[in-house]
Amino acid sequence: MVARVGIFDSGVGGLTVAAALRRHAPAVQITYLADSAYFPYGDRTPEEVAVRSRLLAGMLVERGADVLVVACNT
Repeated sequence: MVARVGIFDSGVGGLTVAAALRRHAPAVQITYLADSAYFPYGDRTPEEVAVRSRLLAGMLVERGADVLVVACNT
């Protein structure tokens, strides 16, 4: 079984995380979600970030992610 990793970020910075994962584990299936609609998270309240994070995590799980990576630094 190949692991399926879901990655989300408030912009495109998580692409470096996805690229590193691809280099170290090329067989892993990656689903990447750039949440540009809510960029930047740093300007949001903690409650907004928590609600948005749960929504995006749920979307990735629905798409088959076994593991989630939150790639933003907020």
